[in-house]
Amino acid sequence: MGKLAVYKYFAFMFLVITLLVSAFTIFGLFGGNTDPAKNTAMAMLVYVLPLLIIANALLCIYWIIRRRWHWLLIPVITLLCCIPYIGTLYQPGLFVSADESKSGLKIASYNVAMFGREINGFKAEDILAEMKRQKVDVLCLQEYMERSGDKSNSKSYREYFTYMAKGRDDMVIFSRFPIKKTETIDFGVTNNSGMWADVNVNGKLIRVFNAHLETTGFNRTLYKAAKMEMRGSHVEENAIIKAIYGNYTLGMIVRAGQANLMAQIIHTTEIPVIVCGDFNDVPYSYTYNTMKGDLVDAFKECGRGFMYTYRGAKKARIDYIFHDESLVGERFYTQELSYSDHNPVYLRIAL
Repeated sequence: MGKLAVYKYFAFMFLVITLLVSAFTIFGLFGGNTDPAKNTAMAMLVYVLPLLIIANALLCIYWIIRRRWHWLLIPVITLLCCIPYIGTLYQPGLFVSADESKSGLKIASYNVAMFGREINGFKAEDILAEMKRQKVDVLCLQEYMERSGDKSNSKSYREYFTYMAKGRDDMVIFSRFPIKKTETIDFGVTNNSGMWADVNVNGKLIRVFNAHLETTGFNRTLYKAAKMEMRGSHVEENAIIKAIYGNYTLGMIVRAGQANLMAQIIHTTEIPVIVCGDFNDVPYSYTYNTMKGDLVDAFKECGRGFMYTYRGAKKARIDYIFHDESLVGERFYTQELSYSDHNPVYLRIAL
């Protein structure tokens, strides 16, 4: 009788865990529709969705082993609801063609991390050479640095990209097509900003947006803690966790405000738009959903494989290209380059 009671207890606990994991997963899928300033906890669930999906998969295995088919339906239905989210991270790319013999527009977005602040300009030149090899027509750069030592990077880039639009501080758009108009989008007291440029592509105006949204502050907090330890100051682990959480939630709220400002301009533009940049946020987040609106996520449209753009220990997809529904993407891809802590992303659009 004792063994039966223990058996029933563990069965009941697994059922409770299954229901809780399913509920948190569903809430997480809707967390990206919640402004972090209004409900931080709900918005934060988006960031643990990958772990919740893994938990649902493990619970599927458990209920299969137990042969409890009616309880198995709970994690199965939950995983089916996650398919659109999974599609922002992985695409089979069955019908994606690599043929670039036909005419098209190639656009790239790359956070170049100030070219490593080098003084000889080798990184800037290597990146330019790679953009030439990829036959990029429009290039959006974040964390751009105008000079490497006594060398002007813009001068080098304009030998290939004839036209250039400069935003605030570290933002720039290079183009092989004429730029007719440009404007900076100021986010206020922050190092981040946005911009747009109207590019004349064979007689058709396309507004290209370049955005660099607020960072998470995660690495900065760890760096400060490590520096204090090196100086002999003891930093308690819970203090680091509190600082990381505080910076993360603050960054999330600030990004949401920046995304709202960008979206107001993006979604009221009357000509076709392409939105590029380092959003410093994951798919399905409030930032992602707000910036995307009714635009097309190029990776979901014509990408292939598992997608991440941040090269750090916590690999994540935080760099994006969205485009107007009137444009047709043919191929979206990234490259593993070592010049920055980000990888560049590319989109070829049919003309």
